[in-house]
Amino acid sequence: MSTPIASTAPYYARYRPPYPAELYELLADRFALDGSQTVLDLGAGPGTLALALAPLVDQVYAVDTEPAMLAEGCRLAGERGRRNISWLTGDAARIPRLCLPRIDLCVIGRAFHRMDRARVLADLDTALAPRGGLVVITSPAGEDGPRPRPLWCAVVEEVRARFLGPGHRARSAPGAGGAPEDADDVDDVDDVDDVDDEGDADDMYDHLAKSPFSRVETIAWEQPVRYTVDQLVGLQFSFPRSSPARLGDRKDAFASELRRALLDHDPRGSYARTVPVRAALATRPRT
Repeated sequence: MSTPIASTAPYYARYRPPYPAELYELLADRFALDGSQTVLDLGAGPGTLALALAPLVDQVYAVDTEPAMLAEGCRLAGERGRRNISWLTGDAARIPRLCLPRIDLCVIGRAFHRMDRARVLADLDTALAPRGGLVVITSPAGEDGPRPRPLWCAVVEEVRARFLGPGHRARSAPGAGGAPEDADDVDDVDDVDDVDDEGDADDMYDHLAKSPFSRVETIAWEQPVRYTVDQLVGLQFSFPRSSPARLGDRKDAFASELRRALLDHDPRGSYARTVPVRAALATRPRT
C-alpha cells in the first residue's frame, strides 16, 4: 500500500513550482561551478535541485528517505539525459554512512526543518571541502508579518477541510531523527499554495549561526506563479496531507469538487500568486 508521501511523488515533480533561474545563476557564480564540482542534494525529493544543477557540475548525489521520490527523479533524469546523478536512499542524519567523496556544495531545498539540523551541520563540516558551502532554500511566508494570501487559497482550504477534516493542517512534533514522528502522514511545508511557515526560516538561521557554517548571506526573490485549475488540483495531490493515498477512493470526488469550487470563485480558471524564495548561502568563516 502506498504511503502518503510516496503517492505524492509524480504530482510533486509535475506541479510544484520550479525554483527561479536566478537561483542557479547565483550558485554557479558564488561557488564557481565549472563542471568539475561534486554536489550533495539532501532531502532531494524527485530531484528538483539535482536535475537543474547536473549540467553545471561533474556529479550530483541526490539523497532522500523516500524511494518513490527517488524513482521519479531517476525517471526524469533519464528523460532529460542527466546521467551524472546518483539517487541514494538515505537519512540526512546519517551522512557519514553514505560513504560519499568530498563534497563541494550541499543544497537543501525546503527540507531542512524536517532534519536533525545540528547533527546534519556537524556531519557536513566533515563532508564538505574546506572552501565548500551549504545552501538552504525556503519559501518564507513573510518578513514583516503574514503575507496576504490570494482569495483562492481560502477556496482550496475549505474543500480540503470538508474532505480531510478541520484538523488536517496540525503539525506534529519532530522525532529523534528530526522528522515528524508521523512523517508518512504529514509534511511541514504542506500548504494549499506551497509557502513555508516563517518560523521554520527563523529556526534555520539560529542553527546556522551556531554551526561551522556561520557566515551566511541571504538572497531573496519574488517569484510570480500562475496556476490553471488542473495545476492547482495537481498541486494539492503533491502534499502528503491531501495526497492520493490519504484521500483514497475520495480522490476523484475531491478533484471534481475542487475544480467546481475554483471555477465558481473565478470562471477564468487562472489563479496567480507570488511565491517568495529565499536562499541562505552558508560557508565557514574566513580566517
